[in-house]
Amino acid sequence: MAVPVSAPTPEDGEAPVGTGVKAMWRPLYIAIRMIDPRVQWHNPVLFLVWCGSVLTTIVGIGELFAGPAPSGGLTLPPGFTWLVAVMLWLTVVSANLAEALAQDQGRFQAARLRASRRTIMAHRVTRYSPAKDPDARDAETSDVASTALEPGDVVVLEAGDIVPADGKVIWGIASVDESALTGESAPVIREADGDRDGVTGGTRVLSDRIVVRVTVGRGRTAVDKMIGLAEGAHRQKARNELALNSLLASFSVSFVLIALTTNAIVSPVAPPLSVPVLAAVVVCLIPAEIAALLPITGVASMSALLRCNVLADSSHAVENAGDVTTVVLDKTGTITKGDRFATRFIPVEGVTRDELVAAAVLASVGDRTPEGTSTIWLADKMGYDVAADEAGRFVAFSAQIRMSGRDLPDGSCVRKGAESAILAWLKHVGTQQPRAVAEDLRLRTEAIANSGGTPLVVAVKRPDEPGRILGVVEFMDVVKAGVRARIDQLKSLGVRVVMLTGDNPLTAKAIAAQAGVDDYIGDATPEDKLALVKREQAQGHFVAMTGDGTNDAPALAQADVGVAMNSATAAAKEAANMIVLDDDPTKLVEIVETGRRQMATRGALTTFNMANDIIRYLVLYPALFAAAFPGLEKLNLLHLHSPASAIMATVIYSVAVIFILIRLALFGVPYKLADLGRALNLNLLYYGLGGILAAAVGIKLLDLLVSLLPGY
Repeated sequence: MAVPVSAPTPEDGEAPVGTGVKAMWRPLYIAIRMIDPRVQWHNPVLFLVWCGSVLTTIVGIGELFAGPAPSGGLTLPPGFTWLVAVMLWLTVVSANLAEALAQDQGRFQAARLRASRRTIMAHRVTRYSPAKDPDARDAETSDVASTALEPGDVVVLEAGDIVPADGKVIWGIASVDESALTGESAPVIREADGDRDGVTGGTRVLSDRIVVRVTVGRGRTAVDKMIGLAEGAHRQKARNELALNSLLASFSVSFVLIALTTNAIVSPVAPPLSVPVLAAVVVCLIPAEIAALLPITGVASMSALLRCNVLADSSHAVENAGDVTTVVLDKTGTITKGDRFATRFIPVEGVTRDELVAAAVLASVGDRTPEGTSTIWLADKMGYDVAADEAGRFVAFSAQIRMSGRDLPDGSCVRKGAESAILAWLKHVGTQQPRAVAEDLRLRTEAIANSGGTPLVVAVKRPDEPGRILGVVEFMDVVKAGVRARIDQLKSLGVRVVMLTGDNPLTAKAIAAQAGVDDYIGDATPEDKLALVKREQAQGHFVAMTGDGTNDAPALAQADVGVAMNSATAAAKEAANMIVLDDDPTKLVEIVETGRRQMATRGALTTFNMANDIIRYLVLYPALFAAAFPGLEKLNLLHLHSPASAIMATVIYSVAVIFILIRLALFGVPYKLADLGRALNLNLLYYGLGGILAAAVGIKLLDLLVSLLPGY
């Protein structure tokens, strides 16, 4: 069984990490604790280094009594074995230190989040009646600890209260401070029956009164997930990382086999190599740097996303983000502000404004969407009677039917919705609109759509009369400030941006032009979204998609990277593999950049290590048998002082390079290029050529220092 090794947390009675001298020494303390073989065996390459360290130490102890053994005809300097043993143990510690530093990055975040997760008292409603007492003012309540709340419980929150658990607002509207979770000081609005009805445990209600239904139990809240990810407790290796680990293990085993058979092969012509020298050769040539630093890139990437208020549920999601070539964005709430307001009532020929307004209001009573509430608001502002008449059956808006309305007791039906949906409904009830009316309607809706607005058509069907189109309600939505710049950032990374909207194609075209997207699809249904994701994937693209509604869940689950907002429905969050905690859908830029940076960093580390190995091969192999075969001196291209100093300088360099590369693994390689071919060439140039030069210069300088020691 693996032994979990981690620093004490504030829950263990320790001071929060992140500040002070103790925090500076904590990663080193953890790295030393991780020398435990029960930890090391999880990384086969580093376990081989650990075995080499133990073996060399045992040989060093034996040499205290029997004296040092020669190697390949070479008499080794005094203390050579012990110096090799120290360097090998430092290799193990440096590899552990890299992981400890990555974990420590998240511990400060975890400590801050854990403070917001403290147990608080909640006002739980004993028997909630949404019909008779929706605001729960007359309901009986009991104060219980937040840890006792279960999914389905209803709690009442007022100004100053801490939200006890993740939940959904079922009545009321309030301003909520989410800075403890997201770091954003500006409060957000959370309201019932809207897109922003989700609240998170640990946040604070600033104003008003809301009734919340708990949706998740203790240990499964957003804060709990963030703490687990920040501490690395739930990180699972991605497929590419597992594949590369297997490859590294194979390489390492091959070098061990070479070391085990070397003496048998050269025995007819040369003396055998000593155990410390063979251990040094194996540790220098196996890909220890990559094995030590590769997992750190995944931890660092997830921590970087967490600092951007993005919760990724796995390394696989981050890895996929680096491969994304197509991003699918929903127009409403993502590209535009999302609160479409009614601005005009436009009756068609032969219909009065009063008749149109009355029908529009009737179709909007009970409609809690921005379109429904703003229609009533505009009619009231214009002086019309908007007293609620809730007789009959209300037809709620949905993404499938794309209209709302009311069926009255006398058999009359009123509908308000997208042009294509209303025309289809009229045809369904047996009415084909006259050509003149259809043409008049088309001209009016096109004019609105071309200006970037959204036209919703109002129609009525009375008993024993044909259905009639009464006119159009104009709604306006504006592109969010800065959205175009963010889309341009995605395009600069070589990502194709597609906008989806349920609005008609002309409105979609106008908004698409303002936002600068590459393509758009109007009149889109949930089925269209899923079909688009599948079509892009069939063409070889990796697709990222944002969504916040239940109808977005199938497409989010299908996408390679599904991104849901924190205020999204439970179904959308479950389908997505990333959640944006501050509800900023443009965080896709940071998501893609982080994935690309992880990809580039892993490539840089691998290239640098392979380039280092070229120099290490050229240094080590001639030095092994230089005493037995003096002609090998011609291969001493770096003009190193002696075989012993060459071996020792290479061992020391192999330790030092891990310390040097830790920062690169933690903070990553900047990635800004859309041209993948050029990025690869630059990677080879900087880290391939750089790795050769760094190893050559580093080993030469270390050789000069080692040569000053007695016997070298």
